[in-house]
Amino acid sequence: MNIKLSNFYKTSWTLCKQNNSVRSVVNYQRKVLGIETSCDDTGAAIVDENGKILGEALVSQKEVHLKTGGIIPSVAQQLHKDNIDRVVNEAILSSGISLHDVSAIATTVKPGLALSLGVGLSYSLNLVKRYNKPFIPIHHMEAHALTVRLLHQVEFPFLVLLISGGHCLLSVANGISDFLLLGQSLDESPGEALDKVARRLSLLKHPECSSMSGGQSIEHLAHFGDKRFIKHSPPMAHYQDCNFSFSGLRNYYDRLIQKMEVKEGIQKGELLSCAADIAASCQHSVAHHLVKRTQRAILFCKQEKLLGATKASLVVSGGVACNEYIRKILKNLTDEMDMSLLCPPPHFCTDNGVMIAWNGIEKLRTGAGVLENTDDICYEPRALFGTDISQQVRKAAIKLPSLKNMK
Repeated sequence: MNIKLSNFYKTSWTLCKQNNSVRSVVNYQRKVLGIETSCDDTGAAIVDENGKILGEALVSQKEVHLKTGGIIPSVAQQLHKDNIDRVVNEAILSSGISLHDVSAIATTVKPGLALSLGVGLSYSLNLVKRYNKPFIPIHHMEAHALTVRLLHQVEFPFLVLLISGGHCLLSVANGISDFLLLGQSLDESPGEALDKVARRLSLLKHPECSSMSGGQSIEHLAHFGDKRFIKHSPPMAHYQDCNFSFSGLRNYYDRLIQKMEVKEGIQKGELLSCAADIAASCQHSVAHHLVKRTQRAILFCKQEKLLGATKASLVVSGGVACNEYIRKILKNLTDEMDMSLLCPPPHFCTDNGVMIAWNGIEKLRTGAGVLENTDDICYEPRALFGTDISQQVRKAAIKLPSLKNMK
């Protein structure tokens, strides 16, 4: 049930007359506390409706999970429990306000790791009850898609490419909670594929990559490698839709690495002399696949007039959007197709409390999804994203012309 927002919470200037003069009293700015625990980062932030970040805090679990070779849900859950109170209090303290001054509390409830989501939701509902605040449940992917509106004046509709360690999807954003899903990964995400290739290459043993995540180490080594070391055709080239598949690509590089180990006479777990070339080739293959599916999404949107008459925008977010090479290749695509490319800064592409608080502000403005009764609220590890029109894309059977800058 949506709350009825009182005049007190609406942004307004109150004027009063005293001694024939007009005095400005108070500009009531609504503020939202956002809490994020969907995976392995514990984040919190307070943002006002002008987009000002009043306070934020974030604790990453990266170093712990690097040692275990991946995220173990029970470990992530315990680390969230250990950190969430400190993170939230740090965000509140740095904001200079108290929770009594917050208009609502927004928290990621879907999708994500069940054990991680549960920590954030339980903690948030305790705050909601203690301070008698409205609650705003947040869809993690919607928050990623709309973070750009905190930083730029982006009007609906626009095209969104969300790429991370857990997701890969293309969607048209028509409104705060109104999305048309054009395509998504049918198996692994691009971040997952890059991480697995990095682990297979044993890049944690590389002196320059020992403190980096898998995707970061691939990007770093790719600077010193030859992206044409191995020529690999983009996955799903014969499927005229906007869906993605990265598992086959990752398996291809698994076999390649095994072949090169035999050729160089080394054991699994040792560093290949051609590791940088494999990293560059793999990164390019992932980028090429992203570009070709996004190219079809752009052509479909233009054909169906889904993006309006003015110059349209492609918004790219999620952890993999931090990869500078992938950004560059996508920029080449948008330049060639007369579109604008918008990417939040890297620290806003990865999971954080700011994007959750900002999505809460967007929802608070419309009153959509703002709850005064939280009895039935629960987290959802798996959740749909928008209205799926991917079959319409496939039926359109759009053929892709060659791109000048994708070589």
